[in-house]
Amino acid sequence: MIIALRKQSARVLSMVGEYSLLFLRVAKSIVVKPPSWRLLREQLFHIGVMSFSVVAITGFTTGFVLAAQSFYQLGEKGLAGMTGAMVGKSMIAELGPILTALMVTGRVGASMCAELGTMRVTEQIDALRSMAVHPYSYLVAPRVVAGILMIPLLTLFSVAMGIFGGYLIASSLSQMTLIQYFTPMMRHVSAFDILSCLIKAFVFGILLVTVCCYKGMTTTGGAAGVGKATTQSVVTSYILILVSDFLLTLGLHSLHQHLRYGWIQP
Repeated sequence: MIIALRKQSARVLSMVGEYSLLFLRVAKSIVVKPPSWRLLREQLFHIGVMSFSVVAITGFTTGFVLAAQSFYQLGEKGLAGMTGAMVGKSMIAELGPILTALMVTGRVGASMCAELGTMRVTEQIDALRSMAVHPYSYLVAPRVVAGILMIPLLTLFSVAMGIFGGYLIASSLSQMTLIQYFTPMMRHVSAFDILSCLIKAFVFGILLVTVCCYKGMTTTGGAAGVGKATTQSVVTSYILILVSDFLLTLGLHSLHQHLRYGWIQP
């Protein structure tokens, strides 16, 4: 038991070290020599444009559910007018970033890992090295840059669709007007909520792209290994996104409280 635990701990530490090296090498390659526009454009289209439909459906239906739940729960207390504020606050502060990251991981992250894993087991990556092409600069860097750029934009799009979907439900259930829906939202949603939404989306984008690329670049074991690496990349990305969401929520709110009330208490 102890020996197995030690082996597992050593394996986890080795993976963390390999992932950290990949992250540093990719960051260095982006700074020293940014990826070409041709490679970046392909990944922007693959990650961003091709994910619009699934992100739109996810945000739209989530807004439906939030508005319906908020209306029924708040209506019992005579606070049905706060439905817009509940939908906007929930979508911007939490559900927009987390749901977008999870959906993009399932749609884009899995395909990234499978593509890179197939290239690894068929020795295409070794062929790139033999032609003096750095695989991190050519394969991973464009995906990381595209993820950093597109996932915050997809998150904002998901939030907008969720708020719009919530308005449709609120207007149909209680004949709420546009002003009645958006006025409480504008009063209770702050610039900090929007900033924290973008920060979370930025971090989630880095995590899901780098983890999926790392799993793909380290795939072994042929076709079965590709399937196993793809599953591991999605599960690991989900766990890291959820854990980092909790840590970011605590850290950002703590920072906001310090900035709001002052670093030095009298």
